[in-house]
Amino acid sequence: MKLTKTQKQIKKITKDICKLLIAKNKSYGNSAISPVRIFSKASSSEQILVRLDDKLSRIAKGCDFEDEDVINDLIGYLVLLKISNKNG
Repeated sequence: MKLTKTQKQIKKITKDICKLLIAKNKSYGNSAISPVRIFSKASSSEQILVRLDDKLSRIAKGCDFEDEDVINDLIGYLVLLKISNKNG
């Protein structure tokens, strides 16, 4: 089956997000899904939601939306949230 232009773009962008998430997971360990819980005892999902809230707050204040990395970060956090929710 031949992919449309949009389908090819979806494939490329999702591959890029995948590479970003794997690279960050290698750098930070599995901290989003299995945090060390030194101070916060919140669930992984709750901690990811806090990160999303912080990112969106900075965007709303105009502090952090100048490059595409912000969009990738948001997509990445949403993927991690989906994983965390699935893991229980």
